[in-house]
Amino acid sequence: MGKHIYMKYFPLLTVFILIAACSKKEKPKHFSSVKIKTVFEDSVSIRAIEFLDDKTLAFAGSGGVYGTVDVITHTVRANVQAYDTLYPEFRAVGKTASDFFMLSAGNPALLYKTGDSGTMELVYKEEGEGVFYDSMKFWNDREGIAIGDSMDGCLSIIITRDGGNTWSKLPCSQLPEADEGEGAFAASNTNIAIVGNSAWVATTAGAVYKSMDKGKTWSKTATPIVNEKPAEGIYSINFYDERIGFAIGGDYTQPQSNKANKIITRDGGATWQLVADGEEPNYKSCVQYLPNSDGAGLVAVGFTGISYSQDSGQHWKQLSDEGFYALRFLNDTVAYASGRNRIARLIFK
Repeated sequence: MGKHIYMKYFPLLTVFILIAACSKKEKPKHFSSVKIKTVFEDSVSIRAIEFLDDKTLAFAGSGGVYGTVDVITHTVRANVQAYDTLYPEFRAVGKTASDFFMLSAGNPALLYKTGDSGTMELVYKEEGEGVFYDSMKFWNDREGIAIGDSMDGCLSIIITRDGGNTWSKLPCSQLPEADEGEGAFAASNTNIAIVGNSAWVATTAGAVYKSMDKGKTWSKTATPIVNEKPAEGIYSINFYDERIGFAIGGDYTQPQSNKANKIITRDGGATWQLVADGEEPNYKSCVQYLPNSDGAGLVAVGFTGISYSQDSGQHWKQLSDEGFYALRFLNDTVAYASGRNRIARLIFK
């Protein structure tokens, strides 16, 4: 008898459970303002930041300056990394569960990782005409990638498979042919997006390179983003999941232009479409998806200000005129941004 009663009301019970589960699911947040608090000031340009965990933000910048910000107390620990008499211009950083990495732009390329001795160790060096690295990212604690401007007919791509202890440069035979002068913008360490085993790399030629096997094989797709002049192309790319991605850029020498500077994909980068063409925002150097937004929330920053979209980039709102180069979300309301002479905490409301 009891079993029959249970079976009779089981469908109704299922409905109540589903309703309860849906009611507890937090709705995507919609923002109308941002509160900005500077937490670090120094005479340094910072274009690369990365959370080491939920309490620590790491950064590296010009003049060899690098360090961490405690996001609870906002205590800053800073140091300077020199190479002989050279003070590197750091534009890319990365992290694993055990190590922090920073990569300099320009010749020579210098890639450092935290060492057992408590000091940074040089794990990769590359010299030569045209050497210029732009961005770095890790798939997991063993495998990572860094990309740079083209040399000898292909992008410069180095890969690690041993946790960053050693790095190897891919031969041009494994890569698509680069356009003449094709490279990437070392503007915010967001030329690379990684989800699962896949990686997408955005270039000055307005192209997106894709690998679905952690950098072993590559394809190249043209996009409609503006790319005819040297300062035009994709400055930043981000993926919410394996299918939904967004890229932004333009021309930093004509920062008020908003023509053909924003593109979206919904098929994993196979095709890209212009979005909000001829509308705000204008040039931006970094775009990031808002966590827990189902791919609808986007924030873009640049020296032109902070812009926000709640509908996957179709429409945007300028939240602030304060300029930044790079942005990383700590959670779905708090982010940290870096720029000229400072790092700031951003609270979206």
